[in-house]
Amino acid sequence: MSLVNLSHVCSHLNNACKARLAVTSIPNSNLHLKLSHALQNSGYISSVIRGGPTPPPKHTILGTPTVSDGNAGVEPVTQDNVASRRLWLGLKYWQSEPVLGKMTMISKPTRRITIDVTGLRQVIRGEKYQTVEGLRSPGENLYLSTDRGIMEARECVEKQIGGLVLCRVQ
Repeated sequence: MSLVNLSHVCSHLNNACKARLAVTSIPNSNLHLKLSHALQNSGYISSVIRGGPTPPPKHTILGTPTVSDGNAGVEPVTQDNVASRRLWLGLKYWQSEPVLGKMTMISKPTRRITIDVTGLRQVIRGEKYQTVEGLRSPGENLYLSTDRGIMEARECVEKQIGGLVLCRVQ
C-alpha cells in the first residue's frame, strides 16, 4: 500500500473540487478503487468508473442511460493498456459548494498510525486519541484500512475492528 500515491490523490481531489470540476481521474489501483467506493457509499462522490486515459462518455458518469448504449466508450483491458488505466470520479456539488470539502491524510508514508476499537470510540465521540483528532462536525468521516477493506470509523466500531488510519474527509 503506497501512502505517497494516496496523498497525491487526496490533494488532487481537493484541487478538483476547488476548481469545480464535474469529472476527474486518479490512477487505478486497488487502494484507490476501495477508497473511491467508500467515498461513494458515504455520498461524497457520485460515480466511480474504471477507464482508459480518455474520459468515458458523460452519460455513463452522470448515470443517465441512452438508447443502444451497450459498452460504448469503455475500452477493454489488455496487457498493453493496464498501466494507463484510470479511475474516473464524478464529483458532487450542493448549492454550488462541493460535497467533498477537504480531504487530509492522517497516516504519512514515514509514520503509519494504527488505532484500536477503544481509540476509535474516543475519536468518534470527538475526543483526541494519541495523534488523531476527534470528529467534530456531523459530516466528517475518518477512513481506515482494515483486514476487511477500507471502512469508515463508525463502521469499524460497529464491527469491532481497528486498523490503519488513512484520511479524514470534511
